[in-house]
Amino acid sequence: VEVKSMGCVRRRGKSWNAQVRVAGWQSFTRSFNKKSDAVRWVQELEQTLKNSPRPRVNSNDISLFDLLQRFGLEITSQLKGSEKELYKLNLYARHPIAQNRLSNLTPLHFEHLRDERLNQVSSGTVHADFMLLRRVFKTALRKWGYGLSSNPIEQVQIPSPHKPRKRRLIGDEKERLLTAASSQRNIYIAPIIEFAIETGMRRSEILNLRWVDVDLDSGFAFLFDTKNGEDRRVPLTKAARDLLASLPAQDERVFPISANCVRLAWERTRDKAGISDLRFHDLRHEAVSRFFEMGMSVPEVALISGHKDVRHLFRYTHLNPENIFKKYEAF
Repeated sequence: VEVKSMGCVRRRGKSWNAQVRVAGWQSFTRSFNKKSDAVRWVQELEQTLKNSPRPRVNSNDISLFDLLQRFGLEITSQLKGSEKELYKLNLYARHPIAQNRLSNLTPLHFEHLRDERLNQVSSGTVHADFMLLRRVFKTALRKWGYGLSSNPIEQVQIPSPHKPRKRRLIGDEKERLLTAASSQRNIYIAPIIEFAIETGMRRSEILNLRWVDVDLDSGFAFLFDTKNGEDRRVPLTKAARDLLASLPAQDERVFPISANCVRLAWERTRDKAGISDLRFHDLRHEAVSRFFEMGMSVPEVALISGHKDVRHLFRYTHLNPENIFKKYEAF
């Protein structure tokens, strides 16, 4: 099938900008010092493209809804912890912008979408959402051969991401949390909170931990198929071992409750303890920071926490100056 193209030449400052656009596919652009060279380039390229085959996917036939659905099915669903990303994709698939055909979408569409979302959620959330949408379009262009002239998100100014959290437990917050958690009907809430502080494990890792993967004699817990795709062995403190020894081994899993149950119980516990601006993931931050305060090196902490990139690990290392001062006294 013949490819229909449209070429034009425009003056841009001291140079001439030549562009050849293929409907439903992509555009080709080049700058020249002379108008005659620009015109000649357009004519030669149009002749070359005249009998070229059409791209694999014509963007005139595909809506943003179709693209988001395909990305969710073929890309996101294959990832660990895909639920959150699938939720985001479905959120934007239900938005009116998703009814537009890809060939009609411009950066202006996404600028309006950005401004609308900024009135609804934080700038960090908008940043994360638009980075996902940018990845969707990159996949469409580079992997699936969609006929787009460019990635419309690339030209949109995206808000800055969230600042890394520095929240740690302050004063008697740990004791207040454990006291409030112990009053919960579910017997596992307080142990989960204390275990997270002692080990630095992610919530998903704690909830997936099985009794067969725990060796109390050697003092290790073995984690498989973790977030970064690797297995790891986590050393258990005496407090962590004592905690596990006190739990009933009535199920295959050490903590046989759901993630949603933990989320709701955490919110009730935090509110009852009168603590604000504290997330469950901050307990991992607390644990990793404590490891450094114990005198562990970066490789040692990375081995326990499972961080592949130590630059990410530094986000957690907000050390307590008072604890560091105690080390000076010890020396």
